[in-house]
Parts: sequence; structure tokens; C-alpha cells
Amino acid sequence: MSNQLDQLKQFTTVVADTGDFASIKQFAPRDATTNPSLILKAAQMPEYQFLLAKAIADNRAKASGKELLNRVLDDLTVLFGLEILKIVPGRVSTETDADLSFDTAALVAKGKLFIKMYEAAGIPRERILVKIASTWEGIKAGEILQREGINCNLTLLFSLPQAVACAEANIKLISPFVGRIMDWYKAKEKKEFAPAEDPGVISVKEIYAYYKKFGYATEVMGASFRNIGEITELAGCDLLTISPNLLAELQKTDAPLTRKLSPEIARESKIEKLPLDEKKFRWLFNENAMATEKTAEGLRSFNTDAQKLAQFVAAKL
Repeated sequence: MSNQLDQLKQFTTVVADTGDFASIKQFAPRDATTNPSLILKAAQMPEYQFLLAKAIADNRAKASGKELLNRVLDDLTVLFGLEILKIVPGRVSTETDADLSFDTAALVAKGKLFIKMYEAAGIPRERILVKIASTWEGIKAGEILQREGINCNLTLLFSLPQAVACAEANIKLISPFVGRIMDWYKAKEKKEFAPAEDPGVISVKEIYAYYKKFGYATEVMGASFRNIGEITELAGCDLLTISPNLLAELQKTDAPLTRKLSPEIARESKIEKLPLDEKKFRWLFNENAMATEKTAEGLRSFNTDAQKLAQFVAAKL
């Protein structure tokens, strides 16, 4: 019997949720994704100081002060992506700044900048996913970028209305979070959840069923896992992005893995179409305390780590 990671790869695309190249090589995922927290962690590791040194050297003569810092940060983000693309055969997700999450025009500009930088390094845009938070403004930015042939990954997604808005905007891929949803309900209800009853798992299953039943092409990539039980319950999802520690756990487990999600099963679901415009989106999102709180918390957390990264880089300039 092959291990659970190999079994999972038979019907789900496995994505590495890390900025650590060694981990990516170890688990041979098709794609990889990063975020400000992962870049901060990796940038502080001695083995990756050469990337920071390159970003500084390439920009020192081009700017000074705040502009220099911003250039180095963007370069560092893309340099990590370029190194990852040397390892994975597929795509890398590169995240936009959290503090731009309510500014559609700024998100579009940053997405275009990332693609320009990757293409200048010889990477076709098909191998890049511009990662944007699933605010209304973020989804609208993704819609504009998609029309221009720039594929997007809408992240910090905690609810069906966010997922439906992304599908209507023809977003290439969404990252609905699992573990962070479970964290919220665990704290609220003071109880543990079995994998099949995990609110985060149930949320992703609902989104997957909606997309497949109504024929949307947007890919579903479950994210933010707390244990391998959440992962095995979503076996069959289009993609799953998994941290190195959980990839290792899957690799060490030989128990049979059953496919739980499929388009055929999804098409039999009783889920109904959700008509959505901006007003309806904002109201439904507001009514979902978990989604509202976890999206805001995620944005603050990513921005905090982005500021820490900026301070770390500034100290080297």
C-alpha cells in the first residue's frame, strides 16, 4: 500500500504551503504557495540570505528611502517565487500586500507589477497566481486581472458568498480556509470536532459542491489545515495546499485513503443557486460573524508579518 500522500496525489493536486525550498523538494508537490508570514520566516533563515542580498544589490542604485525598501520587498517576494519555480513543475502563488485589500486599483497595479517582474525573468504568466484577499474590492481586482490574462488565487476565503462572488468573477482559483474556521468554532463552542463534522471541512465541501453543480471553472484549493483528518476528508478536492509538517505526516501513514469529493457526487447535492450583487455580498458577509472576524484577523496578521519583514529588510539596507 502506498502512503497517504501518494494516494492523495491520485485525485487531488497537492500544493506545498511553504517558502522553504528544502521542504518543497522533499514532498514533490505540483504547485507551491506563499504568504507574508511564510516569506518572513524563510527570509530569516541563513540559507536564504542570498536572496535578500540580491534584492538589495539589484535595487540600491535605483532608489532610496521608502521607495528602495518597497522595491526590495517586491523583488524579494518574486525572487522566492522564482526559486520555487525551479523546483515545482506547476505554479506559484505570490501574495499582494494585505494593506491594499480594500483598494481595487492598487491591487490591479501590484498584480500587473508581479507579472511584469516574472516575465522579465523569463517566467510565463501561466505559471503565476496573483494572490489577493477575498474582500469585495479584492474580488473585483481579480476579475479585472483575469480579463487581462493574469490568473488569480483569492485567499482568506471563509464563506459561500465569497466563493460565489469569485466564481462569478471568473477567478482562476480560490483558497477556502479550513483550520481557521475550525479554530473559530472550537473557541466559540468549547468543543472538539471529528474531521467529518469539522465546520471548515463542511464549508469547503459546500463550496466544491456549488461550483461543480453549477458548472463553474474556478478551482477549489482547500487551505489552512490543522490535522491530516481535515485533509483526508477533502480527498478529491481540486487542490489542497498543505504545510510541510502535515505533508510529512501523510507520507508516514499507509492507511487506505478514500476519495470523498467528486464532480459526480457534487452534482447530486441539494444546494441552491445564490443570486449575488455587491449589496447582497456585503450583507451576507456581515451576517457571517466567523467569516467577518477571520477575514479581518487574517488581514491584520498578514500585515503585521509584512511590517516585520519590512523592518527586517530595512535593517539590512
